[in-house]
Amino acid sequence: MQPNLRYVSLITLTILSLLGFGMVYPDKNQVTTNTRLKYNFGEKAQALSQNNQLLEIERLNEEAIKESRQGQSEEALQRLQQALAITRERGERSWEAVTFNNIGRIYQSQRKYPEALQSYQQALLINRELGDLVRLGKTYSNIGYLFDIQNQPELAIFFYKHCLINREKARLNPSALSAPQPNAYSITVSQTYRILGERLLKQERVAEAQRTMDLLKVEELEEYLQAVPGNKRTVKGINIAATEKPIKQKLDQTLDSAVALGKELTTLRKISPKERSLEQKQRIEQLVLNQQQLLDKFNEFINSPSVKAQVDQISRTARRQNLDLENLNELRDNLARLPQKSAILYPLILKDSLELVLVTPESPPIHRTVAVKRENLHQTIGAFRQALINPSRNIKAPARQLYDWLIKPIEKDLKQSGTQTLIYAPDEQLRYIPLTALYDGKQWLVQRLGVNHITSASLTNLNTPQESTLRVLAGAFTKGNYQIKVGNRQVAFAGLPFATQEVENLAATVPETTKLLDDAFSPKVAVPQMDDYTIVHLATHAAFVVGKPEDSFILFGNGDRVNLRNVATWSLPHVDLVVLSACETGLGGKLGNGEEILGFGYQMQQTGARAAIASLWSVDDGGTQALMSAFYGIISTGNLTKAETLRQAQVSLINGSWKVRSHNVPVGAVSDFSHPYYWASFILIGNGL
Repeated sequence: MQPNLRYVSLITLTILSLLGFGMVYPDKNQVTTNTRLKYNFGEKAQALSQNNQLLEIERLNEEAIKESRQGQSEEALQRLQQALAITRERGERSWEAVTFNNIGRIYQSQRKYPEALQSYQQALLINRELGDLVRLGKTYSNIGYLFDIQNQPELAIFFYKHCLINREKARLNPSALSAPQPNAYSITVSQTYRILGERLLKQERVAEAQRTMDLLKVEELEEYLQAVPGNKRTVKGINIAATEKPIKQKLDQTLDSAVALGKELTTLRKISPKERSLEQKQRIEQLVLNQQQLLDKFNEFINSPSVKAQVDQISRTARRQNLDLENLNELRDNLARLPQKSAILYPLILKDSLELVLVTPESPPIHRTVAVKRENLHQTIGAFRQALINPSRNIKAPARQLYDWLIKPIEKDLKQSGTQTLIYAPDEQLRYIPLTALYDGKQWLVQRLGVNHITSASLTNLNTPQESTLRVLAGAFTKGNYQIKVGNRQVAFAGLPFATQEVENLAATVPETTKLLDDAFSPKVAVPQMDDYTIVHLATHAAFVVGKPEDSFILFGNGDRVNLRNVATWSLPHVDLVVLSACETGLGGKLGNGEEILGFGYQMQQTGARAAIASLWSVDDGGTQALMSAFYGIISTGNLTKAETLRQAQVSLINGSWKVRSHNVPVGAVSDFSHPYYWASFILIGNGL
């Protein structure tokens, strides 16, 4: 079925020149019919002091959006027209684009879609002229959303992609991304990425969706940490499909021509309205008219029968093609070079479904849709987590349900590809639970597969080999008690009684181990030494707290804390692995979207360390000691990857073979660590080699 593009049909416009400013509206939708009021706006713009004009523009925009939400659309449009007059009087092109975006949002809320598109296009021209990639991308998102709410997914995808493309270019200048942005956009950037992924999956454009889902992780990091830089992988953005290229070419030609007119227009508008000659006023009106005619021709083009047919063909063609081959082939090549057969799993949580995308070295990306509502998924995640942290509870029911949703739909694909390690980029609340503890009715997933978490394939070097010689710096908080403010409450963190034995066992296994205990284990002493070792083992509390990065921290033995943001200042380019053996997430039972866990993994990568092991809840000290003893006993042989070493250590707790490796089983300690509470908490994030 061809999409309905009637709203972009050519409409007859009456060109209104507001004080020579050239604002264009259809006759039937004039913001106001009071000509004198328009001139008063101009007089007010001139009367305002230079210092107050920006504040006035911002205030008018904010009040207009507030009025629009209260159903006072006409009053809101009048305020925005007033703001527009001031922006042009002042020459504030950036705020002019903001105001046009907000005018578009109000028309959109009134379902006046042609007028909304017109306003967004005006904003697009200005942002393109200014070279503001951040706001240009967000304006493309507004246009994409406008098509989306009219059930025109192909054109929505086309414009959403342009948001992503410009956003990823801007990521090379991370300070630009973190600059405050006015409220002028229908949805956030991460929402744009998420919706784009959803629309692509619905059209079975799986390679493009995988790319979008990967970059979504990067954008989520940006929203949490800010100033997250891009790289040569992220800047590639996403490919424009062959069937989209004629529209892309026409759009670029239109914008380039309109921007050239806009530059002349900007120059003329710098002349005070009172000082403009008749010829200059006429030229301004002509330039505005010419710009609008260019946009009308573009709208007429995308409404033409040939383009309608082409747009309708996009999704059908995309289903048959491996689009975005450059990025996909790079990812496949990375997977193929790993020593164990590996696949990458991307889940995407949507309102009414869980979407799974699996990338293997040999085949096109595989897509499976699981019919489960977000609320039901979240409830099961919560029940699973509660069972995980309480060994007395029956865990197998939620573990089996999550297996049926997350693994069973791709079970045959994993078997066919011979997958041994699953490289996992979890979404939202899935970050709070370990994939290894899912249950298939006979065994835990970890008994079949290793699991290696990543923040994003675009940010992870999957193939950098580990250092051959083990040298360990081991710090431990074993005694004492510190009151730490976590969010809005005080939490007591006590020394870990088994941490001493944990470190002693480690030193017995790895001769080149340096121990720092309690007061000697301080940031001042420990951090400068870390890069002299291949493994940094921290047997101490760490808390990943919902909220700001500053709320999450690592506690040192002397009571000092290093928050999550400051972790990235560590320089660890020679460190292969950082181990935090007593971390905790979801303090107070509060689960967010897991951005603090995603942020921890990324911050560790920023230090230069290849990977990190962290726990999702605070584990019984005896269980931690047993797992770590098994882990270091296995890794010291030098024959296995970190991911496989962790898997085998976890399996050893399930079947009890850890006792053979342990140097010391404390008298009276729990000796059955087969429940996932003891072993499943630990996850590996980053390079799994």
